Amino acid sequence: MEHFPLFFTLQLMILLLLSHYRIIVIAAIIEEAASCQNKCGSLQVNYPLGTGSGCGSPLFNPYVSCAGGGDKLLLTTHTGSYPITSISYSTSSLTITPPSMSTCNSMQSSPNFGLDWPSPFQLGPSTFILLSCPPPTSSLTIKGTPICDDTVNSHLCGLIHTCPAMVSLGLSIFAPTNTCCVYSPANLNSMGDLDLKSLKCASYVSVVSLGDVPTDPSSWVYGITLKYNQVGVDNSNIATRCEACRKSDGICGYAPPRNNFLCVCKSGVNSSTDCYNQLPAPFWSSNSFRLIRSSDYHYVYVLLVVLISFV
Repeated sequence: MEHFPLFFTLQLMILLLLSHYRIIVIAAIIEEAASCQNKCGSLQVNYPLGTGSGCGSPLFNPYVSCAGGGDKLLLTTHTGSYPITSISYSTSSLTITPPSMSTCNSMQSSPNFGLDWPSPFQLGPSTFILLSCPPPTSSLTIKGTPICDDTVNSHLCGLIHTCPAMVSLGLSIFAPTNTCCVYSPANLNSMGDLDLKSLKCASYVSVVSLGDVPTDPSSWVYGITLKYNQVGVDNSNIATRCEACRKSDGICGYAPPRNNFLCVCKSGVNSSTDCYNQLPAPFWSSNSFRLIRSSDYHYVYVLLVVLISFV
């Protein structure tokens, strides 16, 4: 019985230490949760898209993120980062505008554009126009197959060649169109690239829509439409839980490393259900706890050994 006060003190210290570390873990979760937003610039960001790690679906991280102080939604691939200019959740598609892509008003040499094969994105119904290619473009082939459309959309080359910016590519206005190629539908190579270098084309234009005046390339809508999917996710279950989360003014996310569903609430607490019933997710499901447990808890162990040695 003489050691009872010491055992009591020991238990109290253990509880205080564990409580201290749990507070650190919860604070880390709150800090991470606060980074999830439902808007980035003027764009509404809904599941499965997210504004950063832990937000939206894990399938879309690290490809989609909110940058520029929270005002620019970006798609990042192995070939660069591209601003997302519009999103259609009803059609599971979005539009990006690569800064190095040419338009009627601004033309420049373009590097390869590519998508990461593991990502959930694929090329949508955009029309690619390759510019300043080796003439004649009827000889452009990929694996022996001609790629240029010389029938339905061939007139687009004549229209784009009326743009004064063509001189930036070393071509004169109304120059012969035998250096232009309408590549639609476009395909990416085994590396996931639209390989302009191997085709020896200087630049490309991608057209989402011909606009109100199809014969005026200055009024066309430029960009690349991408489709996305959620293969590998329990869509029905997640959709139901995410809808409940959104109705409670929460943001749908996930908790590494198991990527379990989380509802991120404005209070800063990650809930496993919704923001009306804020039942915090188990704190051991976060990466923060895993790091603390592996790097700091040995100090707790050492302290326990020291204390016990006095018993």
